[in-house]
Amino acid sequence: MNVLIVGGSGGIGLELANAMSARPDVDNVVATYRRQVPEHAATGIDWLQLDVTNQDQLAECWPAEKPLDYLIYAVGLLHDGNTGPEKTVRRIDPDLFSKSMQINALPVLLLAQSLHKSFKLSDSPKLAAVSARVGSIEENRSGGWYSYRCSKAALNMALKTLALEWRMAMPKGAVAALHPGTTDTALSRPFQANVPTEKLFTGAQTAAYLLTVIDQLTPDNSGRFWSWDGTELPW
Repeated sequence: MNVLIVGGSGGIGLELANAMSARPDVDNVVATYRRQVPEHAATGIDWLQLDVTNQDQLAECWPAEKPLDYLIYAVGLLHDGNTGPEKTVRRIDPDLFSKSMQINALPVLLLAQSLHKSFKLSDSPKLAAVSARVGSIEENRSGGWYSYRCSKAALNMALKTLALEWRMAMPKGAVAALHPGTTDTALSRPFQANVPTEKLFTGAQTAAYLLTVIDQLTPDNSGRFWSWDGTELPW
């Protein structure tokens, strides 16, 4: 298989790349990074610098003539060091809201657009994106986190819509939104205080859980929202 992991320098993305590079059924793993190749990266990973807000770079991150079997989008923005998730509508920051959409949702559609030919060359293409349970509209019972919730809900809608298009355009393909659980990464670290130890996963644990879900994707279960443990989540 040929695998592209966008966001390979993040806590979850790196472990996904490391895990895929160790699999005997994987021929080529390309992982992207924003500023620098992460430490503790396994050998056998081809690293590519990528700004996911740059459409030209997204279009050039995979050769059009090369089949692409797995695309995993593992980039996410919850806070930027200066601005955190908004607990009330009074704290809405237009810049954070726009940036969240530009990073959490839009790139997945642009990747699907630009890599269409490569997916078509695969016998069983799969596109999966790391979403979040807080993006579920039905399960929103606590409010807050406006920009993050809205951008993840937008991502989920994008994936559901793409799955419907792929039924005709890519009938052997599968698309999925993934909830990784609470993982010990820089994104979640400020919000881990009340998370039970057994529910705080290492990056390697999360990667293993998510790859089990991705491996089980088929055209029949495409276009759904999956938790790390394989249970289906409501939109």
